[in-house]
Amino acid sequence: MSKLKLGFVGLGIMGAPMAGHLVNAGHEVFIHTRSKVPEELIKSTAIVCESPAAVASKADIIITMVPDTPDVEKVLFGDNGIASGLSKGKIVIDMSSISPIATKEIAKKINALGCEYLDAPVSGGQLGAKGATLTIMVGGNQATFDHVKPIFELMGKNITLVGDNGAGQITKVANQIIVALNIEAVAEALVFAAKAGADPAKVREALMGGFASSKILEVHGDRMIKRTFDPGFRIELHQKDLNLALSSAKAIGVSLPNTATAQELFNSCSAHGGRAWDHSAMVRALEKMANFEIGQKS
Repeated sequence: MSKLKLGFVGLGIMGAPMAGHLVNAGHEVFIHTRSKVPEELIKSTAIVCESPAAVASKADIIITMVPDTPDVEKVLFGDNGIASGLSKGKIVIDMSSISPIATKEIAKKINALGCEYLDAPVSGGQLGAKGATLTIMVGGNQATFDHVKPIFELMGKNITLVGDNGAGQITKVANQIIVALNIEAVAEALVFAAKAGADPAKVREALMGGFASSKILEVHGDRMIKRTFDPGFRIELHQKDLNLALSSAKAIGVSLPNTATAQELFNSCSAHGGRAWDHSAMVRALEKMANFEIGQKS
């Protein structure tokens, strides 16, 4: 791949390693973040810019990776936002997880400036970002996707163009529904097994060989048993994603009863000071209701 001029706005626990992969691949990378630029990027060849507009004026392809819909709108269209630094022919890629409905409107605004827009949210968490093994779900046109796919391949493994703008975000919302409900199922099973008197570690080991096996049981089941709840993926971020699911479902007339239950369990964790816990800590809400913690003697 020839050397490209790339921009990256948003250098949190996901964005920083993602931008690092682009730098390590030899591209000219212009970066901006609202907080302190991570030390590893300062020491790299990445070029720190004073605003999102400055990033957009220097780069041909600009990636955003920020927490929520208002954050994307601000870095794109706020004062000194990306939109004010764009010129015709540039490409904006939002890899944040935001509202599918808002995404379609954002895409129209970027297209009106003579630029292309892709929504490309990711799954895989901090480990996936660091290991360049993210799943990337893309909405946009085929030609733009084909053009930037080599860039996606520096950050992820499973890369799919799902459909037009908004389809990537719809897929990410669906992903977060599945993940939340799987965490809840694993948590219920392990709390039940442990309180009934079985060794939860042995139960998990046995289940890993059967039809109940899953990535959630493998990774988050282990976290629940070992009590390792440092994120990972913070509960407050999963709450945000489930809010997107529930509000979008309401808008289109779909009922998501178990998603609503999972959100209430996250809300309980948050009420107990757990907004920054890893989302596997949903088990703590179920433990409170059972008056029993995995690992203690039944």
